[in-house]
Amino acid sequence: MIDLHYAPTPNGWKISIMLEELGLPYTVKPVNIRAGEQFSPEFLAISPNNRIPAIVDHAPADGGGPFSVFETGAILIYLAEKTGRFLPTDLRGRSATIQWVMWQMAGLGPMLGQHGHFALYAAEKIPYAIERYRDEAARLYGVLDRQLEKTGAHVAGDYSIADIACFPWTMTHKAQGFTLDDYPNVKRWYALVRARPQVQAGLAIGKFVKEPFDEESRKIMFGQRAKEVLGRK
Repeated sequence: MIDLHYAPTPNGWKISIMLEELGLPYTVKPVNIRAGEQFSPEFLAISPNNRIPAIVDHAPADGGGPFSVFETGAILIYLAEKTGRFLPTDLRGRSATIQWVMWQMAGLGPMLGQHGHFALYAAEKIPYAIERYRDEAARLYGVLDRQLEKTGAHVAGDYSIADIACFPWTMTHKAQGFTLDDYPNVKRWYALVRARPQVQAGLAIGKFVKEPFDEESRKIMFGQRAKEVLGRK
């Protein structure tokens, strides 16, 4: 029913976890982002921002032809509405859940991504950039911790797409030099979500091939060669 165009990254895990939680039949279409497959015309036709993941629903609710969706927040909302799960239908619950999905999309993911890039991957270590994004990442962990102190078990009430959006990015905490001991409510929530069998199944989908992360892969993944790969000057 669903084609999942995917690589095993925090953003990719959001959707593999969601599909496992829903129990929908899906086929994984691997996208080798180290080789630049995200810039292929076929992938750009369904994901114009040339970023994974994207889905193609071959049985959309309107009964029409295959329907593609890109951007993880949009995919999570689409799948929740398709199945009537993990997104409340009441005004306040729905709005609160979507607010926290948008918070992850606009804040937690991008800031952790930038910190990870400058602290772990950038060839040149720029102290200002590392400190700037580390401070913002720490602030965002604090925001999540205070929210979970208020709501209890999950981000926006019951387990929802807000948890599915946020969790995969918090999986990077050790690599990025954060300890969840500093955020006890996040630590409790993290353990609770990580223990879900569907989450474990979603995380197990695909692995990067054990190959050197060479300079060419670095250029492709981090955008320096985007124009070249797209055939533009």
